[in-house]
Amino acid sequence: MARILAALTLFAVIAYGVWPYYTIFRLDTALGEPDPESIAPFIDLVSIQEHYKQGLGAAVDDLVPRDQRDGEPLMDWLADGLQRLGDSALEQAVTVELVRGLLREAAARATDRRPAYFMAGIQRAFFTSWNRFSIRLGHLDRQTLVVMTLSTSGWRVTEIRRPGPVYRLSR
Repeated sequence: MARILAALTLFAVIAYGVWPYYTIFRLDTALGEPDPESIAPFIDLVSIQEHYKQGLGAAVDDLVPRDQRDGEPLMDWLADGLQRLGDSALEQAVTVELVRGLLREAAARATDRRPAYFMAGIQRAFFTSWNRFSIRLGHLDRQTLVVMTLSTSGWRVTEIRRPGPVYRLSR
C-alpha cells in the first residue's frame, strides 16, 4: 500500500511540474491560430490590465509628484483626472488582440526562426513559487518576461514585462 501511495504522489508531483509546460505548448498552438480569441483561455486579461495600471499610476506620480502638490486642490484634481483617464484608456487598449500581438512580437524578437513560434523564443522557463511560473523570451538585453499564475481554470498569463519603456502599448 505504501508503494502505491508513493507512486501516486510521485506521479502527482511530476504531473504538476509538467502542467505549465503543457500550457505553454497549448498557448503556442493558440498563437498560431488566425482567431485572436483562441488565446483567451490562456490569459487573465484583468490581471494584465492591472499590471499596466500600476505602471501608469507610477508614471502619473512621476509626472505630478505628491510631494510637489503641497495640498493644492488643482494639482490633486489634475493627478486624479490623469489617473482616471489612463485607467479607462487602458481598459480599452489592453485587449486580447493586443496581448496576442505582444506575445507574437516577443517571440519574433527572441528567435530568428520563421515563423516565430513562442516556444522557439524561450530561453528559460521556471517556477518562481508553487503558483507562479516565469518564461523568459529572448536574451537579457532584449528579453520579455511572461508570468503565468495558477488559477482555478489552470495556468494563465497574468503579466508581460517588455524591454525598454515598460508601459508602451503599441501594437
